[in-house]
Amino acid sequence: MTYAVASPDLTAMAVENTMVAEKSVRAIKCELRCNSMAHFPSLMCSLQRLARMLGVIAVAAWFSQLTTAGVCAEPARTNVILIMADDIGYECYPCYGGTSYRTPNIDRLAAGGMRFTQAHANPLCTPTRVKLMTGLSNVRNYASFSTLRRSERTIGQVMREAGYRTAIAGKWQLYGAEHYNDLIRGKGTLPEDAGFERHCLWQVKKLGSRYWGPTVTIDGEDKKFGDEVYGPDVYCQFLLDRMEEYRAEPFFLYYPMALVHNPFEPTPDSASRDQKNKQRNFADMVAYMDKLIGRIVTKTEELGIADRTLILVTGDNGTNRTIKSKLGEQTMVGGKGLPTDAGTHVALVAYQPGAVPAGKVCDDLVEFSDFMPTAAAAAGADTPQPTDGHSFYPQLRGLAGQPRETIYIYYWPRPERGEPLRFVRDRRWKLYGNGKLYDVQNDILEKRPLGAESAEVRERLQAALDRMPAKGQKLLQFE
Repeated sequence: MTYAVASPDLTAMAVENTMVAEKSVRAIKCELRCNSMAHFPSLMCSLQRLARMLGVIAVAAWFSQLTTAGVCAEPARTNVILIMADDIGYECYPCYGGTSYRTPNIDRLAAGGMRFTQAHANPLCTPTRVKLMTGLSNVRNYASFSTLRRSERTIGQVMREAGYRTAIAGKWQLYGAEHYNDLIRGKGTLPEDAGFERHCLWQVKKLGSRYWGPTVTIDGEDKKFGDEVYGPDVYCQFLLDRMEEYRAEPFFLYYPMALVHNPFEPTPDSASRDQKNKQRNFADMVAYMDKLIGRIVTKTEELGIADRTLILVTGDNGTNRTIKSKLGEQTMVGGKGLPTDAGTHVALVAYQPGAVPAGKVCDDLVEFSDFMPTAAAAAGADTPQPTDGHSFYPQLRGLAGQPRETIYIYYWPRPERGEPLRFVRDRRWKLYGNGKLYDVQNDILEKRPLGAESAEVRERLQAALDRMPAKGQKLLQFE
């Protein structure tokens, strides 16, 4: 064994240090044989640095071999792809019991990952999007329809601060596009100011079509595509390209899809571009939505990053009210805009092979302020503050976590008129701010309000309701 020697005294010290270090190495080797080396990466790296400081070359070399084997190497960070379809309730998915449509790719994700049975959005798109972007209840920061206040900290910013590459594609509707009135137009937030390096979005400053012949804003530049171009293909391809670009780095992709919102038009896979039946077109749009999600999943496999990529699939609110779907043998009418389960109950499927337990069904409550802290946890970042969200990342790793006891939803999509609606619910009971209480497990359409016989439930939910503000801003206020 050779030492770096400066003097006899230093040599004697190095020999003594070597003996101590070698005893430690033997103990560590024994421990590593009895346990997975992956459990001790930080310890190994610290001892390697210590050995080098002591001048113990042989010990340092041994630790270098461990580093080469990956024990001390920086573990690959989890990519996060958050996919949110537009206007589709849980009843539309076969993995939730739906029988009207085909979604084989999402069904495959559910079979190979985790399906949540109690995910609830706000009943309409912009309120849900603002909540997801900020991790806060609408009662705290909702300004108006189609806008996100510029002062808000966003999920994109949180992931950028955590060292992630970021991109977004699909539907924005958070700036106040050209077709809104002067009070709203241009008062919201641009995607580049919300933490996204790259973007490819419909409805930023301009409206135009989201489907055939779309008008799309790509990295700040507006582009009008030809009538033969299908917008959802453009948005999806943009994200596939970003996955190629970011493949060697941790990334966060947010995919607020344009599908399956009306107008109900044929897709590239429809039998005819001229078919007018909206129910048939809706079915084709659901199938195409699923196809695009399949492209995203396949890309992770092609790039060899599937095992370090967490994919979350959900929807922003219930299905359009003109659409009827079968849940088993029961006919379900879409409830977009309504505070009932038909308007709030959405699918949530999580997939990461080797990390998210396969075939798992989770009954924990989830709402849309939860996505920001969950994404932050996946990135190894601290929980963003302030937040109304609860991370469900432990559940995605097969742990119990700290599930929500209740969900609070504040719904006032047009705060320039009318009055807000608010409620608290758990998996079975639901209490509105006006005092009406329902057993939604057995009264899903909320036809039979309960009375004094449910005093204990009422008291518990009222306490949860009282913990949140009763009312947000009434007038549009922007910074």
